Amino acid sequence: MSYTEEDYLQLSGIQHFAFCRRQWALIHVENQWAENVRTTLGNLLHERAHDITIREKRGDLLTVRGLWISSSNLGVSGQCDVVEFRLSPNGVPLQGIAGLWLPFPVEYKHGCPKNTDADILQLCGQAMCLEEMFCCDIPEGALYYDTPRRREIITFTDVIRQKVRDTLLEMHQLYQKGYTPKMLRNKSCNACSLKDLCLPTLSNSELVENYIAEALEEGR
Repeated sequence: MSYTEEDYLQLSGIQHFAFCRRQWALIHVENQWAENVRTTLGNLLHERAHDITIREKRGDLLTVRGLWISSSNLGVSGQCDVVEFRLSPNGVPLQGIAGLWLPFPVEYKHGCPKNTDADILQLCGQAMCLEEMFCCDIPEGALYYDTPRRREIITFTDVIRQKVRDTLLEMHQLYQKGYTPKMLRNKSCNACSLKDLCLPTLSNSELVENYIAEALEEGR
């Protein structure tokens, strides 16, 4: 399948989707957003990583920040925090620079490594976009977490790549329908910046109409 540019989704959304389908839909389908301490700190970290004025070349390593990427096969576009181009016989030529260079995406994250694959899927999605753009194979990348201040090397296996494809296909299907999945409460809800929009405190048996009526009554 090949998508046109007007159908592209935000690549960063794959992390939201893997974390919570409803959160993704609230942000990317309904265009709702709210900040909390976690999102603010994460934004500050990404602003530093996305500084496109910084471009460094040291020996066999060329570092580019804020590189825009896209994929017609996946139907996504976005921006990489950092892409390191490493001198390699398996690399590709870059305009104005001698040698062959292999892209190595690095995604910056606030906090500690997570017990889900949300960040891994986002990073692998970046690699798959870069592979399509540069016509090369990218075997691995890295996630940098600011609390331990270290990188975690991620190998892009066939299993991870297929999960990226499956996840993005589901995202496109929900987006085309304009559908927001129902709330499934879990322990991560309290840390979500959209909890007041999502209304996770409502029980499954309580109607939204009742909640709104009670809120209006309290406001009188």
